[in-house]
Parts: sequence; C-alpha cells; structure tokens
Amino acid sequence: MKLYYNTEKEPVKMPEYGRYILEMAEGLKEIEDRGKRSAQAAAIVRAMAILCAQQHVQDKENFEHKLWDHLYMMAGPGLDIDSPWPAPSETQFTTRPVPLPMKDTRIRATHYGRNIEKIIDLLCEEPEGEMKTRLIRALAIYMRQQYLIWNKDSVADETIFNDIEKLSGGRLHVPEGIMLEKIASDANFSRPSLGMNSSFSKGNRDSRKKFKGRKK
Repeated sequence: MKLYYNTEKEPVKMPEYGRYILEMAEGLKEIEDRGKRSAQAAAIVRAMAILCAQQHVQDKENFEHKLWDHLYMMAGPGLDIDSPWPAPSETQFTTRPVPLPMKDTRIRATHYGRNIEKIIDLLCEEPEGEMKTRLIRALAIYMRQQYLIWNKDSVADETIFNDIEKLSGGRLHVPEGIMLEKIASDANFSRPSLGMNSSFSKGNRDSRKKFKGRKK
C-alpha cells in the first residue's frame, strides 16, 4: 500500500480550514443533484464556522458571508448551489490584495520604537532654550523606562544620553548638568504583553507560600 504525504499533494488553498475541508469543497461539483449539492455545501460551511469560531467573535457581521466566499474559492469557478450570497466573480479569485504600505526605513533601536525617533526629530527642530532642555530631560526619563522594560540590568544616565545623540545622528546634544531622578527600589518595569501574567504568577507564588506555611 502506497502512503501519500501532504508534501506530494497540491498546496492547500486556505490552510486555516485544512485539507479535508478543501477536498469536500472540491467534491461538491461531483454531486449531480442540486438540492443535495446545496445541502452538502451548507454542511461544509457549518464545519468551517466551527474551525474559525474566533473570527466569528471578532467579525459577526461579515463572518458567514466570508465563509461562503471561501467555499466558492476552494471549490473553484462554476459551482452551482443555493447560497445566501451570490458567487464571487472569477476575477476575485485571482486578484491579489492591495499591499499595505511599509516604512522605508528600519527602526534604529527597536526597544525604543519608531515614535521615539520621531520625537527626537522634532526636538532637533526646537530652538535652543530652557523649554528644549526640559523636553530632552522628559524624553530621557521615558527612554530609560523603555530601556528597563526590555533590559533587566540597570542603566546609567550617560547611556541614555548617548542613545539620544546617536539616534539623532549627532543633531541633538544633551545639555550638561541634566540629572534624572533615581529609580525607586521597588519599581517594576514589565513588558506590556506580560504585565498581567507577571502579576498573576506573583499572586500564585504568594498563595503557594501561604499554603505551605499552613501545612507545616
């Protein structure tokens, strides 16, 4: 008996549904009776909805319409069934989506982000004076916070000042005598996506410690 591997088959048109859904959609045209063919198509759409239940929560209005369009695309042109929506045109099968515009320049320091670069560019155009010095100091405090979110080690003020001048391409110079407040010993800098998990994990650790203490 010969084994057939997926690597030997044609690529799946829509991987989010899997090869079994694709084979069922392609087999619709082989059903001669239009009523049975339409009923089988509706059953396939229900199975597709189960596989993509999360999208239903995010886009309730267009979810079912998208499923029927995807069914037509997997089955190929010429599918004749009873559908709540008309079949997409053949040009829609081959039309590529409009590419999203991407930034031409790369982020010079990813742990600071592109917005920091934009702020530095704006500061370079500011006239010299007390207001510019205050803005540079506020920027340095924020950059230090971002640095500590992605780097657990402590950071010297001079490192932040050097980063400002480097990111500005030498156009912005940190005035001498600027001092940043000391960071509190209990300060906690958590990554945005991990802050909730970190607090939850800490609570679990504390609960386990209390439980062990009562057990003793």
